[in-house]
Amino acid sequence: MKNVDYIIVGSSLAGISFSEVLRANNKSFIVFDNDSQQSSIVAAGLYNPVILKRFTEVWQAKAQLDLALPKYKALEDLLNVKLDYKIPVYRRFTSIEEQNKWFTAADKPSLEHYLSTTLKKNVNANIDAPFGFGEVLQTGRIDTKALIKNYRNYLVEMNQFVNETFNYQNLSVLEDKIEYQDYLASNIVFAEGFGVRHNPFFKSLPLNVAKGELITIKAPDLNIDFTLKASVFIVPIEDDLYWVGATYNWKDTTNSVTEEGKNELVNKLKKIITCDFKVVNQVAGIRPTVIDRRPLVGAHEIHSNMYVLNGLGTRGVIIGPYVAEQLYEFIENKLPLDNAINVKRFIS
Repeated sequence: MKNVDYIIVGSSLAGISFSEVLRANNKSFIVFDNDSQQSSIVAAGLYNPVILKRFTEVWQAKAQLDLALPKYKALEDLLNVKLDYKIPVYRRFTSIEEQNKWFTAADKPSLEHYLSTTLKKNVNANIDAPFGFGEVLQTGRIDTKALIKNYRNYLVEMNQFVNETFNYQNLSVLEDKIEYQDYLASNIVFAEGFGVRHNPFFKSLPLNVAKGELITIKAPDLNIDFTLKASVFIVPIEDDLYWVGATYNWKDTTNSVTEEGKNELVNKLKKIITCDFKVVNQVAGIRPTVIDRRPLVGAHEIHSNMYVLNGLGTRGVIIGPYVAEQLYEFIENKLPLDNAINVKRFIS
């Protein structure tokens, strides 16, 4: 029997974030994953401290950015791979009224560091933006696909990764230990994304599904070096390639791409850009979302050494490190969880 401090189920953004907290605190752990959940792999990985639909601050934006960005720099050094791409986000205005709302929001103390007060005029003939853009500051993109692939390879090299489906029936919950296969752990953390809906210990949590699809386009004449946010986002990658997304589908729970998803994105894109483009790729994944748009973090109501870290939603790249740190402090140092993320808010 191998003794570890933690078993982690899931190795996407939530699992990686918690693994990194454990590694920083010299805790031993083993990770189980079967690659079934793809929301992090297909995510665009944007980090942006502003909700651009309403021009409001993302929950705990400063605390999340202050913690997350140094973490990704450390991961770049650990994995010897580029992950953090600093790139501005331009919000396309559709009217004078939107411009005015932007500048009103920029005067708020919580947003003054994130919203530029300089109106960006559109000088690109291939973009339909007669009212120009507002620039969001302190934004960028984390290459989530490279992160997950390289981090899993790192765990494999360290003998800390098991690539197989976690079998809940084989889990034994002892008085102060968790036993699974050849491992005896002090704690177990389920960070399995949408898969937690099949988890008998946490399946009652109100986790919703939101399927998202992205397309990659080739547009040689578009020539932008910023993320454009309109009815869809357009993210430059390299070699005239751009990600365009994303759709939201609350009924389809498969990871399969659809013609409907592609058509929706293409039709919206044609209302924003006027140059020719070609769809060269399409991906889909299931986002785990929560009705109040806050993560699900905390302990099982009966088993005190069993925990959940889930529901990161569309902003997982900056929320992940923040909630992982909170969960670690809750487990190891008995610090209270923020009520906004504690799963107890849904347990009567």
